[in-house]
Amino acid sequence: MALTNAQYDTILRGYEQTQDRNRHLLEERRREVYDAVPGYRDLDASVGSVSVAAAKKLFDGDASAAKRLKEELAQNREKRAALLTRAGFPADYLDPIYTCPHCQDTGFVFSADGSRQKCRCFKRQELSLRYAQSNIQEMITQENFSTLSYDYYQGEDLKHFRAAVRLSRDFTENFKESYRNLFFYGTVGTGKSFLSGCIAFELLKAGYSVVYFSAAGLFEQLARYAFDPKAKDALTDICEDLYECDLLIIDDLGTEITNSFVSSQLFSCLNERDLRRKSMIISTNLSLEELRDRYSDRVFSRITSNFSLCRLTGPDIRICKKRHAR
Repeated sequence: MALTNAQYDTILRGYEQTQDRNRHLLEERRREVYDAVPGYRDLDASVGSVSVAAAKKLFDGDASAAKRLKEELAQNREKRAALLTRAGFPADYLDPIYTCPHCQDTGFVFSADGSRQKCRCFKRQELSLRYAQSNIQEMITQENFSTLSYDYYQGEDLKHFRAAVRLSRDFTENFKESYRNLFFYGTVGTGKSFLSGCIAFELLKAGYSVVYFSAAGLFEQLARYAFDPKAKDALTDICEDLYECDLLIIDDLGTEITNSFVSSQLFSCLNERDLRRKSMIISTNLSLEELRDRYSDRVFSRITSNFSLCRLTGPDIRICKKRHAR
């Protein structure tokens, strides 16, 4: 999902604050050098006067003034560096200070063709915001492909889980090239949410926007905003996130109180994201029969026709882990 104007402005204000801090630090260093290095202040001041004098000569038609100015400034720079090093300071102690030397704390760099692009430091801040917006920061630090284990599965359960992992990896690796949706269903604690988190982690790391909601939390929030006349803007914002993020994850579908409002909102989300070719992952403990009975026919039809269905079976991994921990 794109940054909001407020988020964009916050990042830019951060760069302004960084520039101010670094300018203040440079001024402190300059005062330190002026007090500690005799002659440095005069050399520093002479840069301005020499430049003004050269400008007057250029204005009067002296074509060689620019060349002489360049030579004088180079000599002045060498003298100042020599004074600094003799006094025990680094030669570049009074060079401009940049937290990010690539963009010089502006947030933007210029490519070979001259176009302005976001610097890597700007993109890191965007990524940090995407993690915060995703609602799954804590989950994906522990639940990702690097912590995946097949130890709790056997027989057909293991076969199903291996197939789900392959599907998840393929979904992640080909996310940019292909529009796909995943529907994880099956018994409690068999790895559905875990695999959703694995996918989210990889896509967030790659710079995609991911939004995660539990079904109960999502529909509760939508209902609160939809029936509050004062929350029109909030409803617009959440719908924009739901419809425009690169990946939307709805976890534990079926745990919410299901009614006509929920079915309607779920279908709207499915329909809008399909029209915009935006991927979704839905996980649920419901069987396909229960899904059909609980929601409208059009919701059931949209999911079974537009999603890759992946069934997971086996023991509740959370309970197994607790037993092993004891």
